[in-house]
Amino acid sequence: MSCCSYFWSIFVQQITSMGYKNISLKMPTSFSDGELRKKIANQLHIRNFSFQIENKSLDARNKSNIHWLLTIAVHSDEIKGGGALPYEPLMIPVKDRNESALVVGNGPAGFFCAFVLQRAGFEVTMIDRGFEVEKRDRSIELFEKEGIFNPLGNYAFGEGGAGTFSDGKLTSRSKHISKERQFILDSYIAAGAPREIAYMAHPHLGTDNLKRIVKKLRQQFIEAGGKMLFETMMTDISVKNGQVVEVITNKGNFNPDRVFIAPGHSAYDTYRMLMQNGVLFRTKNFALGSRMEHRQEIINIAQWGKPALPGVKAAEYRLTSNADNKHQVYSFCMCPGGMVVPAAAFEKTNIVNGMSYYLRDGRFANAACVAGIHPDSLAGKVVSPSEALDLVEQLEKSFFDFTGNYVAPACNISDFLESKIKNKKLESSFPLGLQIAPLWEMLPAHVTSAMRAGLLDFGQKMRNFETGILLGLESKTSSPVQVLRDDDARCTGFSNLYMLGEGSGYAGGIISSAADGVKVAMKCILAQ
Repeated sequence: MSCCSYFWSIFVQQITSMGYKNISLKMPTSFSDGELRKKIANQLHIRNFSFQIENKSLDARNKSNIHWLLTIAVHSDEIKGGGALPYEPLMIPVKDRNESALVVGNGPAGFFCAFVLQRAGFEVTMIDRGFEVEKRDRSIELFEKEGIFNPLGNYAFGEGGAGTFSDGKLTSRSKHISKERQFILDSYIAAGAPREIAYMAHPHLGTDNLKRIVKKLRQQFIEAGGKMLFETMMTDISVKNGQVVEVITNKGNFNPDRVFIAPGHSAYDTYRMLMQNGVLFRTKNFALGSRMEHRQEIINIAQWGKPALPGVKAAEYRLTSNADNKHQVYSFCMCPGGMVVPAAAFEKTNIVNGMSYYLRDGRFANAACVAGIHPDSLAGKVVSPSEALDLVEQLEKSFFDFTGNYVAPACNISDFLESKIKNKKLESSFPLGLQIAPLWEMLPAHVTSAMRAGLLDFGQKMRNFETGILLGLESKTSSPVQVLRDDDARCTGFSNLYMLGEGSGYAGGIISSAADGVKVAMKCILAQ
């Protein structure tokens, strides 16, 4: 039985064998299980029951009364009648298919696509250009200690994709993915994720958990008959009459019946190879900016009115602004109690990202500050998808050229707003160090102008926000290009080629990417 089916069957047994009711409760931030059970019993006037938290969110609107808002599913013989099932499970048709599938890329999209295809009866092989997670972890540690970059083991490439070494946020703005989302969460829980991800309003896993989870998922995939190959890079494809007949790699060639490519947000070399082989892309809006960093205590006080809150790890924020009336500026991938990391995918490029562990107990908080922009606006002319990639790549190289290494260019937020370096002593979690830099000159003019307006707006919304710093280049919040797909999720003009996840331009983040992988796999399965 699949992990999804397992959890679903337990829940169905509970609500079909006894009465079931949903209730909403307010609880103090440091509540215990005993206090929660007592409140449920008092509200429903029952003694014997079981319960399941379905949603848990922090209400900090009134700083003198910050509390949890809970939605609880209660099961008891003392409750008359039942309730509606909370979700419909993902049903994967299983049969002997005698058909092979090659999945390229082992991030959330690639893995969950392969996971579903394998359960449906395909003979599935996964390949990834990078290292397995244990070797990748050692490579990243060496990079952060000595600045030795490895193209096979970094923050972008390797087992689990970019998401493995991040905050592990499992939120998504994507709609109509409830079945897929539940399947993904159940799979993570079966692989050792904390149960709370099923009900937290803003669930996260943390890099420490993710490294263990992706290893366990790999083991489950292989034990069930899947094949997984690392340090195996797709370098070309052979196409005849709209069909991929061969996939060429540095470890030999493959002749699968179907090809699924999930390259992630950084594999520009793969995008270009696909373009040369007739895969159609278009340009689209994306985002550019830098990473903001503050001492976590400043964020806690701004959000809660106090430096710490019992029962809550660290304060978060989500900020948006249309202050310049041209570009939306917003925070992205906020990592409470985390660190800023060197996230270059290729040698002699310099970009940053955020990461945190499950406890979120570091001294600093960070988030991207980015402005939405179109490649045409960036270039001042209409550009092709290939030219859009060139623009971003050139910007990443210019940040490397400024420092001559992977040290992060940085300045104080207030200095950025005034276009003048005044503060040369900056605190940061960034492991490779900072170099004072005029970021307002290094970023594109449209982006700098929009960010200034946005940061001024953020300062009005959060006390002492201007005391933070800006560092590095954030260029991978979303892709500047999007592949063209038909109604069956195939690349337009191809009969057996699929592209999915962040690299396809149809997803962003762990959940939406994994859900895209599940949806593409299911479309392939159901089309047969």
